[in-house]
Amino acid sequence: MSAKKKELLSCAMRRTGQWVFSHEISSDVTVTAGGTSFSLHKFPLASKSGYINKKLSESTDTAKSMIEIPDVPGGAEAFELAAKFCYGTAFEITSENIAMLRCAAEFLEMTEDYGTGNLIQRTESYLNEAALKTVSGAVSILHSSENLLPVAEEVRLVSRSIDTISIIMCHDSSKRAADWWGEDLAVLRIDMFQRVLIALIARGFKQHDLAQIVMLYAQRSLRGLEIFGKGRKKIEPRQEHEKRVVLETIVSLLPRAKNLISVSFLSMLLRASIYLETTAACQLDLERRVASHLAQATLDDLLIPSYSCTGDTLFDVEAVLRITKNFFECEREMNKIGYNYNAAEDYNSPSASDMERVTRLLENYLSEIASDCNLSVTKFVVFAELIPEQARVTEDGMYRGIDIYLKAHPSLSDMERKKLCSVMNCQKLSREACAHAAQNDRLPVQTIIQVLYYEQQRLREVMDMNCSSLNHESSLHSGKPNHKSVGNGIHPVVRDETSALRRENHDLKLELLNMKMKLNELDKSSGNKSLSKPVSPLVTSHTTSTGKPTLSQKYSFISSVSRKLGRLLPGTRGGNKPTKTRRHSIS
Repeated sequence: MSAKKKELLSCAMRRTGQWVFSHEISSDVTVTAGGTSFSLHKFPLASKSGYINKKLSESTDTAKSMIEIPDVPGGAEAFELAAKFCYGTAFEITSENIAMLRCAAEFLEMTEDYGTGNLIQRTESYLNEAALKTVSGAVSILHSSENLLPVAEEVRLVSRSIDTISIIMCHDSSKRAADWWGEDLAVLRIDMFQRVLIALIARGFKQHDLAQIVMLYAQRSLRGLEIFGKGRKKIEPRQEHEKRVVLETIVSLLPRAKNLISVSFLSMLLRASIYLETTAACQLDLERRVASHLAQATLDDLLIPSYSCTGDTLFDVEAVLRITKNFFECEREMNKIGYNYNAAEDYNSPSASDMERVTRLLENYLSEIASDCNLSVTKFVVFAELIPEQARVTEDGMYRGIDIYLKAHPSLSDMERKKLCSVMNCQKLSREACAHAAQNDRLPVQTIIQVLYYEQQRLREVMDMNCSSLNHESSLHSGKPNHKSVGNGIHPVVRDETSALRRENHDLKLELLNMKMKLNELDKSSGNKSLSKPVSPLVTSHTTSTGKPTLSQKYSFISSVSRKLGRLLPGTRGGNKPTKTRRHSIS
């Protein structure tokens, strides 16, 4: 059929449809599409649609035919628009209805064989000239195509929309445009969103902008999950499955380059992963990513709620244990192989400042979870031993966590308290921590004695240094005394420091004396008990069979330490009194 004849036939069909509507001719065919029935006329429909033409030719009823189209793309709404087109009724084609119109036209076989400018040709013209010229238009078509598969794939609506989005976004990748596009892409289903991101990566889209788009999509898609409180709130199984698929796909799309994604966002994904019970691979990947950003983390990022209903700990300590192990294992591996800072993509070897920040963070976390009544001593000790001692400048943070744990668990045995305090190096406690520990009744006696001993040892070293510096100054001025320097107060300053140290030494001696009195009371109480019981050879002997010192030996050790310290430190009884330095007047 020539183009001229097709055009004449199309005009005739349009006039016929207008005539049918104007004269209200009774319908001779009923079409049921998408659950809705339409009373129409055979001639306008058969003249535009090859599908309906075949159905009518197969029908044997010449009076009134019944046609059922249950699976028409777009349902009743799309068929109604196609029927209006057959009758020549004017309607507007937009980016919202173009996808279903194109798919319905394909399904109904509305080709050029049944008239010039048929619905397929009209919809294709709109797609090429208007809809696929902007990102928002292409996203709208792609979003509509999600419910039009597989016809949308056959007519290449999906592939053309993805190509348009990737080309335009890669051509203009400014930050402001990326934010706008992130808002547009957030409406897509996860499978379509994944295909768009794969196309963007293939075209060299910037990793930073890609990370922002993924973060925005995740925040929109996972909204509504109760992932910040204890307990597991039940959601519908279908919704839970959908969100689980979304989360696992998002994790697989996250860029591998460092410092593109905030650790707070990764912590949020890890919470959601534990809540939705995703695959072990997904959770381990997120834990590994959090470990690589641990130096930028805050305490809130590590306080991951425990969603188990077994009455376990308040926070998920096991997840943070794995994160901590990943961090320190990476640090050890990088040190072994002579790590190049810019060589790897996933990890960077932590610097000294990063190590110090992570150590403080883990000590704060240990103090936070120490008040949990369900936290076992073993788990506390295992976590504390993960923090390397060489990275701890002082032991104040560790001591704070131990003290909080002892306060929250008053029923611990002596063995458990000793095990708990074994992770702390008393020699690295500050003066303030030492003063607190010396009066802390919750600590084991052995730990308190260690604290007092190391503090006195530190004071003795300081005193020796001051005395040596004083002697050095005296030797310099012995040949030719400099009255001006003495008058300016060099020696009095040293004497003031010495006096302060003597006072501190005296206070520590008083603490040792109190400890000895407590031990004497314990000895008396144990002696009273022994009167009613037969004396064991293990008690009467100076040493036990295992070679460990008895309690009396401990007393003698403390007394000898006190006597030695008294002899070594100046200003004590029996020591040489410092000679008074004569003050010379300069007037």
